[in-house]
Amino acid sequence: MLRKPVIAIDGPAGAGKSTVARMVARRLGLLYVDTGAMYRAVTLAALRAGIDVEDEGALAALAADIRIELVPAEDGAVRVYLDGEDVTAAIRSPEVSRHVSAVARAAGVREELVRRQKSMAAAGGVVMEGRDIGTVVLPGATAKFFLTAREDVRAYRRYREMRGRGYPATLEEVCSEIRERDRIDSSREVGPLVCPPDAFILDTTAMTPEEVVEAIVARVGEAR
Repeated sequence: MLRKPVIAIDGPAGAGKSTVARMVARRLGLLYVDTGAMYRAVTLAALRAGIDVEDEGALAALAADIRIELVPAEDGAVRVYLDGEDVTAAIRSPEVSRHVSAVARAAGVREELVRRQKSMAAAGGVVMEGRDIGTVVLPGATAKFFLTAREDVRAYRRYREMRGRGYPATLEEVCSEIRERDRIDSSREVGPLVCPPDAFILDTTAMTPEEVVEAIVARVGEAR
């Protein structure tokens, strides 16, 4: 019997990773793992505990101590639990969004969460998305994809998402935040956002989520 595929999807904020990864997982009957949600959970825990997001030692200790669970939901998404509390909505707050890149660049945090992510994918059958999946977490993935889009399109997508969740925001603020997250994610020393050399690149600027899913599913079939 063929081992179920392991699919890595990377890309910057607003490229459509979460939506597409969730749809691909549902289409192929695989587990969807949103690694960004894990970093957001650590960020939320740090903010609640009053930990300075620049204190890498305290952040690493926190990451090792908290329990993060990703529980599949009926719609193909996941519910995120932090020490037993459903924080699915809380981790998407503007405050968490502003600080998650700073938390994610802490070496100790990345080491702990990458360890957990590798364990989740050990048996195969996962679609994992993030920023260092194809390069660090799952370098031996069955198929790797790098999703990108024009900055203004990515900003508008995130702006629309935030407004849909009831968070006040201007398009200019979201665009500035996207630009800063790109800078931090691409320049950090550990697990930076880079396109894996063996990844299939998809510019989603003018593509619908369904079109991106079709392209990924077809590529996965070829890779197997």
